[in-house]
Amino acid sequence: MTQKIKDLLKKMTVEEKAEICSGASRWRTHSIDRLEIPEIMMADGPHGLRKEPKEKESASMGESVEAICFPTASALACSWDRDLMSRMGEALGEESQTEDVNILLGPGVNIKRSPLCGRNFEYFSEDPLLASELAANYVKGVQSMGVGTSLKHFAANNQEHRRLTVDAQIDERTLREIYLSAFEKVVKEAQPWTVMCAYNQVNGTHASENKYLLTDVLKEEWGHEGFVVSDWGAVNYRDKGIAAGLELEMPSSHGDGKKAIVEAVENGSLSEESLDRAAERMLKIIFKAVENDRDDLNYSKDEHHQLAREIAADSMVLLKNEESILPLAEDEKLGVVGSFAKKPRFQGGGSSNINPYQVDNAYAELEKYTDQKLAYAEGYSLESDEDDVKLIAKAKELAEKVDKVIIFAGLPDRYESEGYDRDTLEIPPNQNRLIEEVAEVNKNAIVVLSNGSPITMPWLNNVKGVLEGYLTGQAGGGAAADILFGHVNPSGKLAETFPQKLSDNPSYLFFPGEKDKVEYREGIFVGYRYYDSKEIEPLFPFGYGLSYTDFEYSDLKIKKNEITDQETLNLSLKVKNTGDIYGKEIIQLYVSDPESTVIKPEKELKEFAKVELEPGQEKIVEFELAKRAFAYYNTEIDDWYVESGEYDILVGASSRDIRLKETVRVESTVELPYEYTINTNVGDILADPEAEEVFNELLSEYLEGTDLFEMLGGRKSEMMEAMLKYMPLRALVMFSEGAVNRKQVEEIVEKLNNNL
Repeated sequence: MTQKIKDLLKKMTVEEKAEICSGASRWRTHSIDRLEIPEIMMADGPHGLRKEPKEKESASMGESVEAICFPTASALACSWDRDLMSRMGEALGEESQTEDVNILLGPGVNIKRSPLCGRNFEYFSEDPLLASELAANYVKGVQSMGVGTSLKHFAANNQEHRRLTVDAQIDERTLREIYLSAFEKVVKEAQPWTVMCAYNQVNGTHASENKYLLTDVLKEEWGHEGFVVSDWGAVNYRDKGIAAGLELEMPSSHGDGKKAIVEAVENGSLSEESLDRAAERMLKIIFKAVENDRDDLNYSKDEHHQLAREIAADSMVLLKNEESILPLAEDEKLGVVGSFAKKPRFQGGGSSNINPYQVDNAYAELEKYTDQKLAYAEGYSLESDEDDVKLIAKAKELAEKVDKVIIFAGLPDRYESEGYDRDTLEIPPNQNRLIEEVAEVNKNAIVVLSNGSPITMPWLNNVKGVLEGYLTGQAGGGAAADILFGHVNPSGKLAETFPQKLSDNPSYLFFPGEKDKVEYREGIFVGYRYYDSKEIEPLFPFGYGLSYTDFEYSDLKIKKNEITDQETLNLSLKVKNTGDIYGKEIIQLYVSDPESTVIKPEKELKEFAKVELEPGQEKIVEFELAKRAFAYYNTEIDDWYVESGEYDILVGASSRDIRLKETVRVESTVELPYEYTINTNVGDILADPEAEEVFNELLSEYLEGTDLFEMLGGRKSEMMEAMLKYMPLRALVMFSEGAVNRKQVEEIVEKLNNNL
C-alpha cells in the first residue's frame, strides 16, 4: 500500500493533491476518477450516528437517518467503565458501516474548564486521565469495526463564546498537564484515524494553522499516523494550514481552499513537499477506509437500544438517598411530577443531535414496574421559565395524596447547546419553585435530573432523594425506572465537581475572557484540583456517587517502598461488598506530592477501576503506576520530570472520601540543568549536599574569622537561618564588610558550577 500511494503521488498534479485535501461537499472528500481514488464519507457523532442522506446533504444541518442515540459524554464519563465504552464504540462502528460512513466525528475530550461551557455535555470530564481512558476505549471500539474516528477538538476548545476567533492563552505546563494530556493518551494508545482541530486560537495562532500543535506535538512527538481535519469552518488561511499540518479542510469551500493551495505552491510560499505530505496522509486513510469497508453487518436496533439502556443505567449517579428512600417498592402509592417525565430531554443541541428511532419516557417505563396507574402532574412548562400557579397547584394536590413523589426536572434544550454558553448554574426558576413547594407537602420527594452539566440545588435539603441522569440518550427513561425500582443498583460517580455556587469555580473571574482573549489564569487548578487544594466544600465532589449497597476498602499493599522514575509501582488492595445486594464500585487512586518544590494540586487522579461484587464478595484490585503518575511537565527541559521524594498513594471512593494511604519514595534519574550565578540564594546551595560541601570549604577559605562566617557556618538561630536562606551570593560582598570582594564571589560561582 505504501508503494501504491507513492506511485499515485507521482502521477497526481498539484491541483489534484490540493483537491483531495479539500472537502467535496458537507460530508465527503473528493474522488479522482482518473487515478481511481475514491471519496470517503464522514458523519457527526459522538454519541450516535448523525448521517444526512446524500440527496439531502446541505450547507446547514439537515435531516438525518434514524440511529441509536446513546448517552452523551457527560453521562458516559460517570460510568468510569472502559469496557462499556468499547462496547458502545463497537455498536457505533456497526451502525456507521451499515450506513457506509467511513469516519465518525468523535469523541470530544476537551476539558471542562467551566461548568458554563455550552458544549460540556459532549465532553467527558474535568480530569484528563478519566477523559483519555474512556475516549481511548471508545476509539478502539469504533475502529475495531473498520470505521475511523475523529478525536476533537484539538485543542483548548473550552467555551462556545466567540469560539471561532477567541485566543486561549495558556502557559505551557498547564497546556501539557491539563488540556493536551487527554488527547495525548488517546493518540498514543488508540491511533484515531483523524484528529479534528479546534476553531479557536491557542496562544496567538489559530488551531487550524498551529504548527506547534499539529506537527511538532501531534505528529512528531506523539506519532499520530492519520490526518488532521478542520472543524467545520475552522480554516483561517488554507495554505498556512497545509504548512502547519492541517491536511483536510471541511466542509467544501467551493474551490477557494484548493485555489489558495495551488497559488501558494506556484508562487513558492508553500513547498510542494508540504502538500505531498498532506496528500500522502489523506491517501493512507482513504485507502484504509476502502480496505475496511464491510457489507456483512446488519445490526439490531432493538439490541442497540437495550445496550443504550444498560449504558445509561451504569452512568446515572445517585447523589442523595436519605433514609433509604430508594429503591421504590412496586406496591407504594407513587406520584410523578414534571414535564420531563413524559417529554424527556435526552441529548444536547447542535451538530451531535441524533434522530432516534424510539425514545423511552420515564413515566411509561415506571408504570411497567407497578400494578397501578401512576398519578401525574405536568408541574411546569418547558417553553417558559415563569411560574404557572395552576400547574404547581395541581402538582401539590397530587403530592398530598401519594406516599412518594418523583419530580423530573433539569435544563431545557434552550439552556445549553453548541454555539453558546450558559450564564447561570440554575435550572429554570419555575422548576426550583415547583420542587420546593411539592417537597413542603410531601416529605418523601425524589428528584430525577436531566442536564448536560452541573446545576445548583437550592432545594437539596428539602428532598430525600436525588438521581443525576445527565443526558442519557433514547433509553434514559427506562434506565431511570430500572434504578428507581432497584432493578439496577446505581454505580455511576461524578466525572466533574458540582460547585455550591458559580463563583466557587476556579475559572470564574476569567471566563469567558475579554473580546477575543481568554486567559487561563487558574493554571493547572481545574476542577477538583482547585476545590481540594483550596479546601472549598463543593455541592458534590469529583468521583462522588452512592449505591444501594456498601463497600469496604482494606489491605493496601505496595510491592516496593522505593523505586526510581524508570520503574513501575505495583500495588493492590481489597474491596468487599458488605451489603445485601450485587453492586459495582469505582475505586479511585490519587497521588499526592506533599513536599514538592513546584506548585502542585493537593492530589491528582492517576488510576481507577470498576469492579463487580456479589453480597459478601471480596476482590483484590491491582494497579500499576509508571513515571507519569509522579511527574509534572518541566518547562526547563520540555519534558515530564519526577522530583526525588516521598509521594502519598491515596485510594478512595471519591476525591473527598479517601479510605487508604501508603507512602512510596521515588528517586529521579534525571538531573535538571542548573547553573549557579551571583544571584543564587544561599538556601538553594545548602539544599544540595554536594554544593553545600563545596560552599563550606570556600567559606573557610574566604571568611574564616569574620562574623559572617559564624553566621553562615553555625546557623544556630532559626531566625538567622531563615534570613540567610534567601540571601543571594552577591550580598556576601556587603555582609562580609570587605572580607569578600565581587571578584571572589564570581570565583565562588565558578567553582560551584565546576562541581556540577
